[in-house]
Amino acid sequence: MKEFMLLIRNHHDHQANWSPEREKQFVEECRVYIDDLTKQGKLISAQPLAREGKMISGSNGTWDIGPYSESKEVIVGYYHVRVMDIDEAIAIAKRNPEFEYGTTARIEVRPIKMKEENIQYTYPAKK
Repeated sequence: MKEFMLLIRNHHDHQANWSPEREKQFVEECRVYIDDLTKQGKLISAQPLAREGKMISGSNGTWDIGPYSESKEVIVGYYHVRVMDIDEAIAIAKRNPEFEYGTTARIEVRPIKMKEENIQYTYPAKK
């Protein structure tokens, strides 16, 4: 079994004009999707992400802390799944309710590196 992150991308404001009923229906379909993945033993975790945040960049003590995203598209949530291969992860992503509620959703399917061959990580001792 392999692990994958399904990173859900969508326009920052894609839900701005939804009625409360449409939002409730979407949340219910997400719950059904999550319950199904959980029953199959494929879901490790899933969470929506807030639309705001900060982007940090820099090095050597010089930091730039700016707005999270200057583009229309943001990561709005993720699913962490354990499946046989990338094709199964893609099949799961295709069933995501995001695709039923608009045309701007995209899901990035990324394998999680479970073990780096020939690389020894050394972490500083905790003080």
